[in-house]
Amino acid sequence: MPGTVELPRRRVRTERAPLGVVDYTLAKRALLRGVAGGLFSRFEVCDAHPELIRAAKHVGEPAHRPCPICKDDDLRLLAYVYGDTLKRDNGRVWKLETGLRLTATHRGASCYVVEVCTACSWNHLSEAFTARSAG
Repeated sequence: MPGTVELPRRRVRTERAPLGVVDYTLAKRALLRGVAGGLFSRFEVCDAHPELIRAAKHVGEPAHRPCPICKDDDLRLLAYVYGDTLKRDNGRVWKLETGLRLTATHRGASCYVVEVCTACSWNHLSEAFTARSAG
């Protein structure tokens, strides 16, 4: 499809991957079609919370693709990890590799990868990873 950009895959490869993956690319495409078709304004989809923007600037990693809304190169990827066994680290923001590694080592943990544009405040859930087994 012209104008679409594939998300980089960060799946861990083993005999049986320790992380289950949910990809939100179709939801993102539908939202972007809604913006292009006038169903949603840029102000409705570019609504990142100031704390999310701050985390993207200081912890996020470059997405190596432009923002789908403003076409700026300030698109960043963040990982938020949640799990009952994480204690004080539950709900923290991490760099992608650290977040995926942490998720894979804690039973029932989940890692949510969010893309955030620091230029226009676009944000969207990109992928969710869940630990299949720990250790």
